[in-house]
Amino acid sequence: MEFRLLGPIEVWDGTQQVPLGGPKPRALLAALLLEAGHVVSVDRLVDLVWGERAPGTARGQVQTYVSALRQALGSAGELIETRPPGYRVRLDGASLDLHAFERLVADGRQAAEHGRHQEAAQAFRAAEELWRGPALGGIGEVLYVDAARLAELRLTVVEERIAAELASGRQSEVVAELTSLVASHPTREGLRGQLMTALYRLGRSTEALASYDEGRAFLAEELGIDPGPRLRMLHQAVLSDDTTLLGSSPARPRNPDAVVPAQLPADVPAFVGRSDFVTQTAPLLTPGHTAPPILVISGKGGVGKSAAAVHLAHGARDHFPDGQLYADLRGITSTPATAAEVLSRFLRALGVPYAAQPESPEDLSDLYRSLLARRRLLVILDDARDEQQIRPLLPGGAGCAVLITSRGRLAGLSGAHLASLDVLDTEGALALLGSVVGEGRIAEEPQAALEIVRLCGSLPLAVRTAGARLVTRRHWTMSVMAARLADEHRRLDELAVGDVAVRASVGLSYQALDGQAQAAFRRLGLLGVPDFASWILAPLLGVSVDDAEEVLERLLDAQLVDGSTVDATGQMRYRLHDLLRVFAAERAGEDDPAAEREAAVTRVLGSWLWLITTASSQAPSGEPVLDGPHLSIEPVETRTAKDLLTDPTAWLEAETPALIVAVERAAGMNLDVAACELATALSFSHIFVANRLADWRASHDAALHAARRSGNRVGEAALLAALSQIHYSMDRYDAARERLQEALAIFSEAGDVRGEAVVLAGLGYACREQCRLREGLDYLSRSVELFQELGDDLGIGAAARAAAAIYLELGDYDAIWPHLDRAMEAYRRSGSLRGQALTLRTRSTAHRALEEYAQAGALSTQALALLRELDDTLMVAYAVQSLAKTEIRQGRGAAVLPSLLEAYEVCQANLDPFGEALMLRTIGELHLAAGQLDLAEAHLVQAIAVSEEISTPVPAARAKRDLASVLLARGETAAAQAMLAEAKEIFARHEAREFKELS
Repeated sequence: MEFRLLGPIEVWDGTQQVPLGGPKPRALLAALLLEAGHVVSVDRLVDLVWGERAPGTARGQVQTYVSALRQALGSAGELIETRPPGYRVRLDGASLDLHAFERLVADGRQAAEHGRHQEAAQAFRAAEELWRGPALGGIGEVLYVDAARLAELRLTVVEERIAAELASGRQSEVVAELTSLVASHPTREGLRGQLMTALYRLGRSTEALASYDEGRAFLAEELGIDPGPRLRMLHQAVLSDDTTLLGSSPARPRNPDAVVPAQLPADVPAFVGRSDFVTQTAPLLTPGHTAPPILVISGKGGVGKSAAAVHLAHGARDHFPDGQLYADLRGITSTPATAAEVLSRFLRALGVPYAAQPESPEDLSDLYRSLLARRRLLVILDDARDEQQIRPLLPGGAGCAVLITSRGRLAGLSGAHLASLDVLDTEGALALLGSVVGEGRIAEEPQAALEIVRLCGSLPLAVRTAGARLVTRRHWTMSVMAARLADEHRRLDELAVGDVAVRASVGLSYQALDGQAQAAFRRLGLLGVPDFASWILAPLLGVSVDDAEEVLERLLDAQLVDGSTVDATGQMRYRLHDLLRVFAAERAGEDDPAAEREAAVTRVLGSWLWLITTASSQAPSGEPVLDGPHLSIEPVETRTAKDLLTDPTAWLEAETPALIVAVERAAGMNLDVAACELATALSFSHIFVANRLADWRASHDAALHAARRSGNRVGEAALLAALSQIHYSMDRYDAARERLQEALAIFSEAGDVRGEAVVLAGLGYACREQCRLREGLDYLSRSVELFQELGDDLGIGAAARAAAAIYLELGDYDAIWPHLDRAMEAYRRSGSLRGQALTLRTRSTAHRALEEYAQAGALSTQALALLRELDDTLMVAYAVQSLAKTEIRQGRGAAVLPSLLEAYEVCQANLDPFGEALMLRTIGELHLAAGQLDLAEAHLVQAIAVSEEISTPVPAARAKRDLASVLLARGETAAAQAMLAEAKEIFARHEAREFKELS
């Protein structure tokens, strides 16, 4: 048996990996292995696995996880011993990769001590090869202290191995690795010293000195300290060597009377929040060997490109003793600087009077390059328009460097280093605000300061402007400024002071766009979504997807749209900065007629609607749905739809934040039809997920109010039904029934038979969960009749299956089978595999209630296989529970404990308290059957608490019945009888039969 901690936590039995379950049992095993041979107390394990968020059943769950691990390890399970006050892992006959790592490291150190450097390097490298990724991977944030300790040990061994290789004269083989390591660990002086040593030995002393300067600047800015004595001594050793070590192109002798151009503007007084950017880009300005380095800093207006460039230039001045040339190219304005204009000014700064300058731009450029060929000079070109504008301004001498800023990316510049500058992080933005208004005002109102930088989107220009307004208006508090910025309609008005205004800065970029790109930008602001995929621009503009992507490229080049992330479907997602979105929405309101704005938003919502209904029709969920005429639907191009719907659930997960905002935005524009249709289709789609239910409820409420304002009664009823689905998913059954009753009245009044049938089924479902069994059966019977009239097989299947489940609850076995047969036939006609799987699970539950375990197990296994094929994670968990119950009934419960624990974690992850209670009760029953009374009690008590919290009395009564068995086994007869009487009273009140298994 092989245990592995140096990477994802794994156990291998020969060539087979042992399944360990979810993150928590793996974390527990890791905690024991880290202390192999020593006892780890239960309290310590609880702290390690859960931290401060340990549930009341944590001690019991530790025992459960240990039991599951023992089962998973088979015969090796005996290696986990129970030793008060906790557990101990023995490694008799087993191996642990951490121990093997430590042995190899010890061998390497011994070899190094005796001067056997190649042997030492081999041992250290063998130790490194045992690592498969970050230590203790796959268990989240638990054991982070141990993971950090192991990561530090790993890096220390890397340093020792490189030291051995340097001692063996292999500097050329390690210099690339050291460069990468120093970039990843800039404060680690040992690695930087090794890099300087390797570079020095390779004759690259200039780079060694640059590495030292970079490290010194980083330590000063980040930690406020100087390099240590060893690194300083190494630096001095490089400096004191002969002149050939100072670089292959030493500076030429200088005329003491010559004027050295120093056109660099003053550094920003408080340049904060950009230390990582400076660390990464400053080395790029070191003079090269064959060509001048070119660094392009791109970013949106107001992001601080010019400030960053000036700051970098000041830091690099010592590398360029012949001076600095600076030009504002006015690239974003209507009158950009010409190359001839800039070259003439540069030549005058270099000592060439205007009268002596050639006339043609080409000759100007030639003279400029000739003068710079033998000089070490830094050229800063601020606010470049495009590549064509700046190519004549690029020097050819290797001793020079060029620093360019632009709102465009200038990807066409051959050999240039492209660096994109984004907005500040929150900490940096607060520091910037504090540098303007004073740290005291930040300390007085920290929350208001945080809100100001949030509303400014951490855009440096906006933060500085907000700070300047506070400075000029000392009577304003930070809270007043935050309140004024909170109003989107006046936010850009507030962000103006003197001759500086965010609106003007953004407006320059906007004015430089062509008409179609301007329209796209305006409509993206109008839509207001937090992020979007490129195809969205097609319906937004009413063009093809290919054309939309070309427009998007122009917006990206103008830095008005940013790339955000790649979603789970492989689609790139994009976003507008908040202030750009406010500006774009302003322009849309002023420049686009209302009819065009409404048509654009309706087309986008209609496209989403088409995708959702298409995904739902491809894989019927087995649940009744509202399927109206969809007046707003907008087909999506076939190729795009195929790409998006390869994984519909992943697509909806990625699209959810945009959908929520878009529904609210459409409702706010009184586009009630589009908002209602999309919201309703979402709620009744099988790909609808429960991870943002509170947000969905807010968007659906907005659509509901829009329907009511416009008098759209059918839309109102549909939204009420959709909201009931959300409440049902959140186990808020009273609220679900209330919405459904309202919807039923409207559908009945409108004569909408389908609406009535769907709502009646929903009422039946909600009543079943609340154990209002007879009432639920009445609703479902009426629903089946209406679906039969409509010829809707999905509806028939769902209502009949739910009715069968209620008959099972009531103990009316004769009525169960006809309903299940009817459901299965209807699902087969409709092609719903999910519906068939759920029916198989219900049938298996009925057989289990009748103690027909062979049939129950076979049917549960079939249901589980189908649901896994459909990748329905939550329903897989329920099918696992169904199969586990059958195994428990037959005395084989220990084998299913790991899968039950995983099912419990799935329910937690899906915010499904009903499922959590079901899994807890099943685990409790498993422990009860095994005679582990303390574990059984802990899980059953928790199951009761969860069931009572969501008002599901019969499941709570079943857990109480099992808890009574625990009490009875302990000899606590009186308490057991009281608990059993309480459970029986609940069963009687709800007419639920008290047999061995009901769910």
